[in-house]
Amino acid sequence: MNEKSAMSDAPLPPAKPTLPDAQTVTAVKHWTDRLFSFRVTRPKSLRFRSGEFVMIGLLGETGKPLLRAYSIASPAWDDELEFYSIKVPDGPLTSRLQHIKVGDEIILRPKPVGTLVHDALLPGKRLWFLATGTGLAPFASLMREPETYEKYDSIIMMHTCRESAELEYGRQLVESLAEDPLIGDLVAGKLHYYPTTTREPSPRMGRITDNLTSGKVFADLGLPQIDPEDDRAMVCGSLAFNHDVKAVLESFGLHEGANSEPQEYVVEKAFVGDGI
Repeated sequence: MNEKSAMSDAPLPPAKPTLPDAQTVTAVKHWTDRLFSFRVTRPKSLRFRSGEFVMIGLLGETGKPLLRAYSIASPAWDDELEFYSIKVPDGPLTSRLQHIKVGDEIILRPKPVGTLVHDALLPGKRLWFLATGTGLAPFASLMREPETYEKYDSIIMMHTCRESAELEYGRQLVESLAEDPLIGDLVAGKLHYYPTTTREPSPRMGRITDNLTSGKVFADLGLPQIDPEDDRAMVCGSLAFNHDVKAVLESFGLHEGANSEPQEYVVEKAFVGDGI
C-alpha cells in the first residue's frame, strides 16, 4: 500500500459541533461584576438599521436554543456585531452567556426588528436618547450612525445607572466618537452627553424623569424645554422606566410613534428581564 492510499484510509477527525446560526465571539470585556460587552462575527447576509435588535443565545440543557432579544450596539456599517449585557446570576441565558470567551460560538437569528429607528420618527431638530442600564445598547449603535447627525442639529444622550462604574461603557464610547474617522467631524458640537447616577454620589445625579420634569437637564445643557415641534425621543430601559418616561414625554405634548406611523417619540418594547 502506498503512502497516499494509507492516508486516504485513515479515519477523519470528528467534526467540531456547530450551533445553528452560529457566530464566533471575537472580543469580550467585563465592565463590572454585573455588566459586560462582547463582539461576534457578522453574517454576510445580515442587513439591519442602527437601533434594531436580534435574537441571540446558546443551546439550553435540553439541546434546544435558549434565545433572548438583544439590541445591536454596533452601527449598521460595522463589520462585526457588538452587544452589551447585564449579568443575571439566575438568568437562564445570561448566567451562562457571561462566561463566553473569544473563539466560542453563540446562536444569532439574523432577523433584525425594532422601533428605535429613524424611520419611526417625524423630522425634528433635537433627538433625545433616554436609557437606563443596558438600555444604552441601541443608542451605542445610533450614536455611531452618520444618519443621526445628518438628520438632527442636536443629539442628547441621557443615561442613568445606580453607580458611576456602570456608566463606563457609555462614557468611553462617547469619548471615542470625536476620534472616529467616519463620524468624528459630524459629532463635534452636536452630541450632548448627560450621565447620572441614582445611588453613588457623582457630578450629576437623579433619575431621567426627575431631571426632565424639574428642568435641570435643560438648564445644565442650555437647551429649551422639550416641545413636539422640534424635539424627538427614543426610550429604552426597564418596563417601569419606559412607562414613566412615556408619561413625561406626553406631558410635553409628544406622541408615541411606530415604524408604520412615525410620531415624536418611540419606545423599545422588546425588553426582557434577562435580555436587552
